[in-house]
Amino acid sequence: MRSDSGPVLPAPRPPQSPVDPRCRGWWAVQWAVLFGSAVIVLAGLGLLIPPARIWFLVPAAVLLAAGLVLALTAPRVQYQVHRWETTDDAVYVRSGWLWREWRAAPLSRVQTVDLVRGPIQRGFGLATVTVTTASAKGAVKIEALDAAEAEDLVQQLTVRTQGTAEQQGADDRDAT
Repeated sequence: MRSDSGPVLPAPRPPQSPVDPRCRGWWAVQWAVLFGSAVIVLAGLGLLIPPARIWFLVPAAVLLAAGLVLALTAPRVQYQVHRWETTDDAVYVRSGWLWREWRAAPLSRVQTVDLVRGPIQRGFGLATVTVTTASAKGAVKIEALDAAEAEDLVQQLTVRTQGTAEQQGADDRDAT
C-alpha cells in the first residue's frame, strides 16, 4: 500500500499469537453462569407458582439446552478466532464470535496499560491486559492470557510506550 505523501506501508495482517488454551474453560464457565442464572430463576419461579409452572419451566429447559450447546461449542470457536500480537509500533487484537473485530492500537497513542484478573480468571490462572488509547472506540483488550505472560506484557508495553512518549517529546522540542 502506498500513501500519496510517504513511504510504502505494510499490508495489514491478522495477529499471530494465540491466547492461553485454558481460556476455553474460562469462556465455558462464563456461558454457564450467564445461562445458568436465568435457568435457576425461571425454574424457581416455575416451582413456586404452580399455575404458571409450564410458562416458566419450558423456557428454563430451552435456555438450559441453548446454554449447554453454547458452553460446549462457543469456546472452541472463540479460541480459534481470538489472537493478539505486539510489535514495535502497535498492539493488535482480533476477537469476536459472531461479529469479528480486528483492532490496532499504535504505541504512540497508548495512555495506560492495565492488568485485570477477575475471580474466575484467577481460578484458571488467566488475566486480561487492557491498553487504553486516545481512540473514541475505547480500549483494546487482550483477554485470556496466562497471568505471568500478561504481567510481562504489561511491563514490556509500559517500557515501550514510555520510550515512544519520550521520543515524541524530543521530536516536539526539535520542531519548535
